[in-house]
Amino acid sequence: MDYHKLEHILFVDDEESILEVASEYFSIKGYHVLTARNGLEAIEILKKNYIDCCFTDINMPVMDGLELAEHINQFDNTIPVIIMTGFPSIENTIRTLKNGVVDFLIKPVNLNHMELCIQRVLQQRKLFVENVLLKQEVEKKARLEALNSELLQKVEDLKTMNRITNEFLTLNSSSDVFNRLVQMAVDITHAADSIFYIINEAVMMPFAVTCCTQNGSTGTQICPTPMPSSAKVPSQIILDVLTDNIPLMVHADSPILDASGIGSLMASPLTIRNKVFGVLVTINTPDDPAFQEKDLFCLSVMTSHAAYAIENLALYENIYQNLFSTIYAFVRAIGARDSYTEQHSNRVTAVAKLIATEMKCSPEEMDVLHTAGLLHDIGKIGIRDEILLKPSRLTDEEYEIIKTHSVIGAHIVGQLGLWEKERQVIRGHHERYDGFGYPDGLIKDEIPLLSRILTVADVYDALASDRTYRKKMADNQILDIIRNGRGAQFDPAIVDVFIQVFNTGQLREAISPQNCEGCSNNPSAISNPV
Repeated sequence: MDYHKLEHILFVDDEESILEVASEYFSIKGYHVLTARNGLEAIEILKKNYIDCCFTDINMPVMDGLELAEHINQFDNTIPVIIMTGFPSIENTIRTLKNGVVDFLIKPVNLNHMELCIQRVLQQRKLFVENVLLKQEVEKKARLEALNSELLQKVEDLKTMNRITNEFLTLNSSSDVFNRLVQMAVDITHAADSIFYIINEAVMMPFAVTCCTQNGSTGTQICPTPMPSSAKVPSQIILDVLTDNIPLMVHADSPILDASGIGSLMASPLTIRNKVFGVLVTINTPDDPAFQEKDLFCLSVMTSHAAYAIENLALYENIYQNLFSTIYAFVRAIGARDSYTEQHSNRVTAVAKLIATEMKCSPEEMDVLHTAGLLHDIGKIGIRDEILLKPSRLTDEEYEIIKTHSVIGAHIVGQLGLWEKERQVIRGHHERYDGFGYPDGLIKDEIPLLSRILTVADVYDALASDRTYRKKMADNQILDIIRNGRGAQFDPAIVDVFIQVFNTGQLREAISPQNCEGCSNNPSAISNPV
């Protein structure tokens, strides 16, 4: 018999004979029986044993049955208590009911009646415990669902914050930042419209607004553009934000929105160096849900990150220009040593860009080619004067030293950390299509496309220019050399485009002094991502 599966019955009575009879009878019936002579002994048993049911007399020394019933009710209200007494009274009956007693037996008690009573109260206890557990399970499930819902909301909030944080990192201009700002404001706050006002000496100029395209999707436009019908924003709201530099939210019951057609409105300042540069406004119609405090918080975070992005762009632009001014000073230093190199770089850039235009290169590729063309010979700053300025042909050893200029130039540009593509183009502008070039012996498409373009332009200008050791070649000679290099030194497709622009006269126009002069005199002409 499994002791732990038996029902545990506690009998409490100061009459030893009753305890002996009850213990013997119910043990035979399959119950585990414990006995106590008074309430205090019963409490000690309860501390050490699991009890399913308790029978107790009322009148006992030390602690009577009513006190015991009250203690059991406080200790574990799922334990049923049955009172046995030979002197029942209305007063005792009422007190027992108040203390959670489930039944009341009159002595002398019939053992069969006691067994039936045990079976009934244990069944009731089982149902009671199951109900308690079920209620606890329901409450636990409800708590888990609430926690899960709260967690999901926190995850969504975190995603929103991550989006706001990362959204502006890849933008390259202030106008892109403003357009992304108004679009994000609509997406995240579920606004009907969003407008960004640039503030200039208290003049409010709408710069970017959300708008609906013909297919119903939402986009952005740069003003001037027809303002949304709901965008009758009271100027006083903008002025208040400008004055206080604090985000605000206004609902339909505010008098300031009377006759505006606006249900609710939020406005947040975009502050750069403690000065309000602009104000972001979002609008909902009276039929839309009103904005909440969380929406205003998100709007404030958006404008903060947008301001940070604009500051970074301005700083990046300044650093970029300073770096290029510094590096182009090296080119000028080379020009002071060898005037050919500086003029050559300008002409090569013009020819390379003309070829790239005909080949439908992207705007980004044109910017990279512009910078790489102007700086492609910057590595010559590391070549000794007696080699760089030698009036006669170079020896093999001297030529090997000259060949290092592409690696030196790539290294100089690479130190800036801004022009990785330009660095690759500069390094590869002396590679050959057949793989016999330098410094890496790249072949065909292994060579960057812009390097292949620069190679043709570089050779053309070298042949078409006077050098210290020879005069420039005639056009027909130059064309023959470049044609003969087709598929060997040069990319065949680029040679074909070069001959086309040469024959149309575009090439001579591109390298005319008036078209090339600006490249070396204006560092800001260099490619700029801002």
